Amino acid sequence: MQAAAILWHVSLLVPENRRALALGMVGLARIGPVLTFSMISGVAADALNRRALMLVTQSLMAILAGLLALTTLHGLHSVWPIYVLAACASAAGSFDLPARQALVPTLVPREHLANAISLNTIAMQTASVVGPALGGLMIAHLDVGWVYAVNAVSFLFVIAALALMKGQGKTHIEGTAERDRGNFTVAAGLDGLRFVFRAPLIRSTMLLDFFATFFSSATALLPIFAQDVLHVGARGYGWLFAAPALGAVLASAVMVRAIDGITHRGRLLVWSVVVYGLATAVFGLSKAFWLTFACLAVTGAADTVSTIFRNLIRQLETPDHMRGRMIGVNMVFFMGGPQLGELEAGLLANWLGPVVSVVSGGIGCLLTTGWIAARTPELRHYKGEGAGLTAQGARRKAQG
Repeated sequence: MQAAAILWHVSLLVPENRRALALGMVGLARIGPVLTFSMISGVAADALNRRALMLVTQSLMAILAGLLALTTLHGLHSVWPIYVLAACASAAGSFDLPARQALVPTLVPREHLANAISLNTIAMQTASVVGPALGGLMIAHLDVGWVYAVNAVSFLFVIAALALMKGQGKTHIEGTAERDRGNFTVAAGLDGLRFVFRAPLIRSTMLLDFFATFFSSATALLPIFAQDVLHVGARGYGWLFAAPALGAVLASAVMVRAIDGITHRGRLLVWSVVVYGLATAVFGLSKAFWLTFACLAVTGAADTVSTIFRNLIRQLETPDHMRGRMIGVNMVFFMGGPQLGELEAGLLANWLGPVVSVVSGGIGCLLTTGWIAARTPELRHYKGEGAGLTAQGARRKAQG
């Protein structure tokens, strides 16, 4: 809800000739803290209790959302407070994400990790369907400030869920060598970097994620398409913003049942990103609401398929004591791609128009995907080695 509301809010506060650039600046405000804190946050997720760390970060994000609500409801006429609060929330989120993703494999048996990742994706994407649609309705009938207020309250549910996870969040510390426990140092961060860039599969999935989302991050321009191209208003904007998540939910539901039977996982990963780029290009050319909605839904479905396989490869190929640092490095790629892509899309749209910006982004996604696939045969030929590791883990557990 807040992600959609911020873009809409910014588009209302600036002159029409500056909207594209102002929307791109939202991405810059969000990515700055990610680039600044990604390495230290990954080290924190490996050195500290992950559950306790999440309790702190979720509380901070609740406070920041509350401040954004109060500021807006009391009258806001400048975009800079939005940028500042969005940047602060991004800083808290940069510490939250490595701890949250690294916590998931410790909550389920290793042999069920693929399905756990799919179910986690369904949970996130379902919220992404309901959130923007509800946010659009609230903006149309109430005030954008109430969207921020509801977001602030929503963090209380996450905090309550964490409170119920007693005893979780520190198994990686107990399983780490004594000399490495609580190792909150630069050297620990460099160990994470070396691990990632010496693993071709993990490295290629991160690069694929970055370039695909960098060139195809058209979400920042949705307010312009909704207002100036499709003329559908706030309610239509809410549905367009939710369309990728709707496609993602449907794809996730299929993947929960199908993932164990898929052998050519690397090939399917590459082709899903190709579909993502094609759908983005068609979206840029569309002048009809329902075609645009369908293209955005396809991007969400394709991105979900690739996300599940990327996460599965990385989680299975990374030891638990290194998982937070791996996710911290990955955060630069998978968050940096779309956020910097929003800035690139805004600059190009300001120069050549939104259609050229989106279509060229789809083409760029296709070209970079082909380059990465050609340079990384391990990715093209990946047939579920992670599944083999899962089976070995299950056998070891049974023997134990």
